[in-house]
Amino acid sequence: MSGRTGRDPFRQMLSIRSKLDRRLEDWERPSRRQARVAAPPLNLLQTPEDFIVRVKLPRVKPEDIENSVTGDALNARGEIESEQEKDNCRSPLRELRHGSSARSVALPAPPVGDKAQARFQDGVRTLALPKAERVRPKMIPVKAA
Repeated sequence: MSGRTGRDPFRQMLSIRSKLDRRLEDWERPSRRQARVAAPPLNLLQTPEDFIVRVKLPRVKPEDIENSVTGDALNARGEIESEQEKDNCRSPLRELRHGSSARSVALPAPPVGDKAQARFQDGVRTLALPKAERVRPKMIPVKAA
């Protein structure tokens, strides 16, 4: 069988694996032109008068945060600018991400957007969204007959 002309299956497997590894690396590492959008973690709390939304936005400046309410949907967006590399500086490891953070969450009922208040402290944006009068709980007193 010294005149065998078939292909080496192990070499083919290594070639396929190498191609697959390159594709996965490209998929995991977005290009510089691609915007990276991440959904920031949030907590939604409810009091009798308000919806309270706390969104964690580390490294985002308050002026780079956008909030909007459409019906019962709260939309939040923040932008983290990339750090400019210094001349003659290499970066063998980059874990601090940059780009956009965006999140949209459905509230249990539409809030009164005109009276919303927002504050930003220690990387956490807190929104107080007043409930509309029609969704606030109303106490009904019970009278003895």
